[in-house]
Amino acid sequence: MDYFSQLIIFIISLIANSFSAFSGGGAGLIQLPVLLFLGLPFSVALATHKVASVALGIGATLRHLRENTLERRFTLFILATGIPGVVLGANLILKIPDPVARFALGVLILCLGIYSTLNRELGQHYQPTHRNTMGYLNGGLILFLIGILNGSLTSGTGLFVTLWLVRWFGLDYKRAVAYTLVLVGLFWNGAGALTLGILSSIHWNWLPALLLGSLLGGYIGAHLSIIKGNRLIKRTFEVITILVGLKLIFG
Repeated sequence: MDYFSQLIIFIISLIANSFSAFSGGGAGLIQLPVLLFLGLPFSVALATHKVASVALGIGATLRHLRENTLERRFTLFILATGIPGVVLGANLILKIPDPVARFALGVLILCLGIYSTLNRELGQHYQPTHRNTMGYLNGGLILFLIGILNGSLTSGTGLFVTLWLVRWFGLDYKRAVAYTLVLVGLFWNGAGALTLGILSSIHWNWLPALLLGSLLGGYIGAHLSIIKGNRLIKRTFEVITILVGLKLIFG
């Protein structure tokens, strides 16, 4: 690719990952379709996008670690329940018809946005819940299932994690976004990128622009999510979920 094309990819990646880091997911809404439009096969585009998404997690982690908002035990719990699902999902994606999976995922994500919109006070206050054995088992099972989606279809699955942490574990949106960006963006996507890299291939020529855009976008979006209030983050989350859902449904 020429330098102009690399610049376009960088700008698209920067914008997509800035919004994703602010709202808690959705970078694949823009970034993955662009890679497909530029001619990459789906499996190659997915693997390349996964690797770039790790840079989003790195950028967000660099900013969120300065705030020290993540609980160690809860962090390990999200990693332990989600990563096995990611690896399983990355192995399954090559066997599932993509149009069917995309449509179903789009409907689910659209429902997330509508649900959050109808619940005005959702995620506005930090009120930890379900922190007992059964709460962790049920919550961990859902995180495992979301991990399967994350490993197979990257567009919007981080949004599931954000809303589930808010709805089930009582986090506010600001904390939920922090967990999603650091743990899903860095570790879940890292596991998915490694698995897909083994099963498929990565388009290395496009990665420098994607990685730089993802890294800077992750930091910028994380910074905005920290300095802005839960209300604005919630509204952005709802807009992104509805757009992602419609994009997946109607292509």
